[in-house]
Amino acid sequence: MSRFWKIALIVIAVIVVVAIGFRLLHTPAATSGRHRHGASADASADSSKSGQAGQDKDNAPVPVTVEPVVSESVPIYLTGLGTVQALNTVTISSQVAGQMMSINFTEGQSVKKGDLLAQIDPRTFQANYDQAVAKQKQDQALLATAQSTLKRNQALVASGYVAALDMDTYRNNVGQLVATVAADEAAMHSAKVQLDFTRIIAPCDCVTGIRSVDPGNVVTTTTAIVTLTQVHPIYVIFYLPEQNLETVRNAFKGGAQLEVAALDRTDSHPLAGGGVLQVIDNQIDTTTGTFKLRAQFPNADNVLWPGQFVNVQLKVSTTAGGLVIPAQAVQRGPDGDYVYQLQDDQTVKMQPVTVANEVGASKVMISKGLAVGEQVVTEGQFRLKPGSKVQALKPGEVPAAPSAAELQKSKQNGQKGGRRGGG
Repeated sequence: MSRFWKIALIVIAVIVVVAIGFRLLHTPAATSGRHRHGASADASADSSKSGQAGQDKDNAPVPVTVEPVVSESVPIYLTGLGTVQALNTVTISSQVAGQMMSINFTEGQSVKKGDLLAQIDPRTFQANYDQAVAKQKQDQALLATAQSTLKRNQALVASGYVAALDMDTYRNNVGQLVATVAADEAAMHSAKVQLDFTRIIAPCDCVTGIRSVDPGNVVTTTTAIVTLTQVHPIYVIFYLPEQNLETVRNAFKGGAQLEVAALDRTDSHPLAGGGVLQVIDNQIDTTTGTFKLRAQFPNADNVLWPGQFVNVQLKVSTTAGGLVIPAQAVQRGPDGDYVYQLQDDQTVKMQPVTVANEVGASKVMISKGLAVGEQVVTEGQFRLKPGSKVQALKPGEVPAAPSAAELQKSKQNGQKGGRRGGG
């Protein structure tokens, strides 16, 4: 084969290869492009439909509970931590030394003023008293004799039978015996007091504690037998911040009776009511910045006990026409407190408010931001944002169940979405 034909065959082979390569590269790419274009169109359509469905879902009213702002007379309280203190605390000690004969009370018993608590051996003191009584009677007899002698001799002085010097002696003897009888009477009273000390008597209506002495022990004047506490009525000592001092003093001015209540340590329920503020201390504690107050409670049912810690509520005033809403309506934000307020078009807006005071355990008083009759959201706030459309429900009310048509429509939308996802 000549050189010419060889070159021609090579050129033809190159052309064929180029043609095949062009076919392979361009024809499938066009087909693939058509597939990609179709898929993109379908995806765009699905996305559009899904977005529309999501938008429809977002525009559905959110069921929430709303309550109106009401006007009430709101008591204003100041709260502080307090300690219960007995009205009187008496440590009973023996005033004479001797053997304890009997204990006449049960530990923890309520005793009345004048009740016998314990008896110390009285025999020695009884003997001393009897001796003092006998000595007084002896000296009284001597005094009677001296007075009789003086009386008889006074009639003989004028006759000269008795010297004037002797009369002075008779008168002085009578005076000396009068003083002796008086001293005997004092000694007798002293012995009687010592004898009475052997009977240990309750000085007040109190509750007995745990005794320190048993019958048969020898006690002295330094021996503490038992401690009594008076709990009817009873004191509560509590503290308030110094910035409340002027408020309390103004409310307490003129001897006004300020009501005080004692609550448990968790503020969940009151323990005792009927307390009355008695004293505002005359100085502020510079270390804590608080001042001390004392209230008195009847404590008829023994709910308060000495040494018990309580939370104290002091009523200082009453606000007429206060704006009150449930406490759960108030939300905390970076710019302060706010509520979701229901508007006429059944949407909500964020309304800043100022909380003035707590009202009981579940409500608050609003001093700024709301008016009487306006509706605020109390449940369901976590699904809301400004402008959200809501379905307003009353407290305890639940949204109505969806109708059969709504359920069918929701089911169809779900099936269409499932087929699009599967295709």
